[in-house]
Amino acid sequence: MAIKELYNGVVRDMSAEAEAIITKDQADTPKSIRVQEIERIDALKASAKAKLIAGEPLTEEEAETIVL
Repeated sequence: MAIKELYNGVVRDMSAEAEAIITKDQADTPKSIRVQEIERIDALKASAKAKLIAGEPLTEEEAETIVL
């Protein structure tokens, strides 16, 4: 099953070379670091949502997590 990528607004199959690089990088990165990064991003999204609901300004990092 090919890994998908977003390129210029189009979802497409990733090239075999790019897929090999991604797969190697994932294997070389300890799972705990990947999990921590996912948790960090989830916390940023939750913070951004709460601030938007409250009408408070977002930090740049929070704003970057929002997908429109």
